[in-house]
Amino acid sequence: MDKLILLFFLLGVIGPGGGTIFFVGLPNTSSVMENKPAGTTVFTFSLSTNSSVKSGFPLIINTSPLTKAFFIVSATPHYSVVTSGNPTLDYETVPNSFDLQIYVEDTTGATDLQILTVQIIDVNEPPVFQDNLANQDLVLYIAERTPIGLIYQVQVSDPDNPTSQLTFSLTPASAPFFVSGTGTISSSKVFDYETDPHSYRLMVTVKDLPGLSINGTIIVSITNINDETPYFTTTTTTYSIPEEQRPGTIVANITASDPDADSFLSTLLYSINPPSVYFTIDQLTGVIRIAMTIDREADPFRTNPNIKLEITVKDSPSGGNMNSTFITFTIQDINDNPPTCTQYAFSVHVPETEASNTQILNLSQFCNDIDVDSPNNLFNFSGLSGLGSNQRFQLNPSGTGSIVLIGSLDFEDPNNIAVGNEYSLTVVVQDIASPYFTKNLYVYVKTIPVNEFPPVFNSSSYVFNVSELSPPSSKIGQVYATDKDYPYTGITYSIATGGSTLGNPSIFLIDPSTGSLQLAAYADYETTPKYILTVQATDLGVTSFTSTVSVTVNILEANDEKPICLPNAYTLSVPVDQAIGTNIQNFKLTCTDRDSSPSSFTYSFNSGNINNHFTFSPTAGTNITSLVLATPFDYSGGRDTTWNYNLRVYITDGNLVPPGSVTVIQTGTVSLYINVYIPGLTTTITTTTPEVIYNIANKNTYSAVAWYIPFVITLGCLLLLGFLGYLTYLLIKHCRCRTAPKPDKEPLKEES
Repeated sequence: MDKLILLFFLLGVIGPGGGTIFFVGLPNTSSVMENKPAGTTVFTFSLSTNSSVKSGFPLIINTSPLTKAFFIVSATPHYSVVTSGNPTLDYETVPNSFDLQIYVEDTTGATDLQILTVQIIDVNEPPVFQDNLANQDLVLYIAERTPIGLIYQVQVSDPDNPTSQLTFSLTPASAPFFVSGTGTISSSKVFDYETDPHSYRLMVTVKDLPGLSINGTIIVSITNINDETPYFTTTTTTYSIPEEQRPGTIVANITASDPDADSFLSTLLYSINPPSVYFTIDQLTGVIRIAMTIDREADPFRTNPNIKLEITVKDSPSGGNMNSTFITFTIQDINDNPPTCTQYAFSVHVPETEASNTQILNLSQFCNDIDVDSPNNLFNFSGLSGLGSNQRFQLNPSGTGSIVLIGSLDFEDPNNIAVGNEYSLTVVVQDIASPYFTKNLYVYVKTIPVNEFPPVFNSSSYVFNVSELSPPSSKIGQVYATDKDYPYTGITYSIATGGSTLGNPSIFLIDPSTGSLQLAAYADYETTPKYILTVQATDLGVTSFTSTVSVTVNILEANDEKPICLPNAYTLSVPVDQAIGTNIQNFKLTCTDRDSSPSSFTYSFNSGNINNHFTFSPTAGTNITSLVLATPFDYSGGRDTTWNYNLRVYITDGNLVPPGSVTVIQTGTVSLYINVYIPGLTTTITTTTPEVIYNIANKNTYSAVAWYIPFVITLGCLLLLGFLGYLTYLLIKHCRCRTAPKPDKEPLKEES
């Protein structure tokens, strides 16, 4: 320890700033009496420094053994080590010596550490009672005629030395009692209640060897012995008390008398036999009090409100004479319970079409009052309030919990829309008896919309026009319907009837959301110039309504048909010396057009008319025209070199179209094959029997009876592919490349 102190001194006394600090009066040893109160000064010291002591110093940084029993109080320039009172310095329970390490530091960083040894000095303490004498006077009861002998053993010890020799004394000395050296108190006579005092007050003194003592008071009461049975003086045997009395409330007073000592009531002891959890009785006075709150509504009192008690009176705590009687308490019901409901918030959904005077909710079936007797268990409903309560709802009959609809809940009514078609109501349920307990009930009424109105189209009928040239998906027009129901649930549109043609179910589509009508396929004026559709609008309510409207779609005629000519392919022969203007082999074209007149036809060559040798007469304005030679052939002069002509003829239906106008012109085609020959040569003129090919176009149609056509085509293609594959295989197999011959390296042999 000395080395540690020296080390601290060398390292800390001189601070890094040049300052010095050290304790004056430490190290040292001090002592303090045991059991001193908190704040007792144990030791005082001071400090020597050329600077200022740092805040919070000096302090006790460690103790041996560890304790919080000391702390330092600063009173510059002196410092005191004082007791904290935690723990109390009891010589018998704490260590008798403590080493306190006291540390200090100044503002320059200089430090010092010293030790103060504190020794606890033992102080003699008086004896201590270990029984009831430690806290109060001790009362002893001795029955008269009790034999002489022990009545009490004093329990006492010396805290300084449990084995210390103690002396006992008893005053007054004249009392008929004595105490032994071991603390036993005994009587010295047999007591007679009628002749001796009824009580004695004794003081017992216990002293240790140094002379410290402690006193205790013992009251000895002499109890009477008698041979007479007590009798009850209370004649009332039935009591009515309200329920819910607080514990301790006096509800009856049972009295009795003892013939042996009629004026000494304390000798009679009252009890309830068997003990009751609801009542207690003062054993000396017979006063009966409530022990536990009694609830009339709880079992078993709800069906049987009577409590029967047996009261026993005895004239002695043990033995002696006793008597008993029966009394009955009848528990009376009071209004101590408010009405209770299984729920206090209700949500009711009412259709907007609900009729007036309809009950929407009966609150009474949810509420009850558990009080037993009338009128405590009766209640009513009142105070219907809330938004729209007076205009739309009512308690009917008054006072009942029946909420009746008296106004309109029309969902489309602007007044109802303004409140969101929801209503918050408050109803008060209240006892009809004092103290008039109340509870609030909250009813939330939500109007359920009902689909009342069918959709209404904004027009009684619709007429739309569409060109037969319009492609599929082209918009034709739009139908529009409204629904007066609120909130808007939506409307879907569909085509109920109409619109079918040539096996197609319908060439029209309608957008179910917008009512936009459009083409699903090409329309053909020549087939059906007008369609009458039935379009229906269906609202999306739980119970939907449907309205229909007539929609007329006029197909506007357009030039969408090509001229068709007979024949549409032909082979002709013409002599090289054919005269110009001559009809070649009397060939004529006969043309028709489903949507154009013959006067609209024009005839021209698209290709193959080399040197313009051929023309039609007439070239326009008719449906029948002849092929004539327009210019002579010149093979000898070298102008013509072609002997076979492949003419492609165009037949258009635009002859009547004014110049500069924009319109659709359709074009038909015919193929002519002309062979020029030299007369006189052996030449076989082959004429092709005119054939008629009808091209009837069914647009956007498919005939179910023609299923075999794609099947035959597909089968033929598969067979053709198989045949071509087989030919390819044979070609590869039989047309292999020959291997080049190898030279023979052996010399030829001559024949002999």
